Amino acid sequence: MFAVSLGDDGAELRPLEPWQAGEFLAHMDRGREFIGTHIALPDFVTDLPSARAYLQSYADKTAADAGRLYGIWLDGTLVGGVLFRIFEPAQGTCEVGCWLEPGAVGRGLITRAITLLIDWAVDVRGMHRVEWVASAGNTPSIKVAKRLGMTREGVRRESYLYRGVRHDSEIWALLADEWRAARAAR
Repeated sequence: MFAVSLGDDGAELRPLEPWQAGEFLAHMDRGREFIGTHIALPDFVTDLPSARAYLQSYADKTAADAGRLYGIWLDGTLVGGVLFRIFEPAQGTCEVGCWLEPGAVGRGLITRAITLLIDWAVDVRGMHRVEWVASAGNTPSIKVAKRLGMTREGVRRESYLYRGVRHDSEIWALLADEWRAARAAR
């Protein structure tokens, strides 16, 4: 297995695979309420079989070149993750996403991990467009999109039914040329 350093703070990005279901469930249990504020992941991962099934769904997506899932470890403990929720090589588009447990917030882990995903998607896989979809009320997620240099393209009003309430979704995106230009300017 590989691990990619996310900096000098002991953070690493690694594939998150079905054999890690126990560790994934323990992580989800630690952050369940916080993570579930805006995304449904904790509602799907409630026990060992559901944790394994979720991880297997992304192993299947990886095999089909339709998505990927990575964990973020801090000092050897799984504290969050990033993913290609949608990956469409023929169209040159993908959607990235993330989650993090509360003890790992504020360290820049998501921005660093998503930067690696976008670099790979654009430079290695030739993706033309990278999207980010966030609940309009998810201020931390929207701040990450801004830090990544994404453009807010619009709002899908009441498009996301979550725990019985309809939420607006903000669509953010960047194009490969924009990403390359921003990277060259750094």
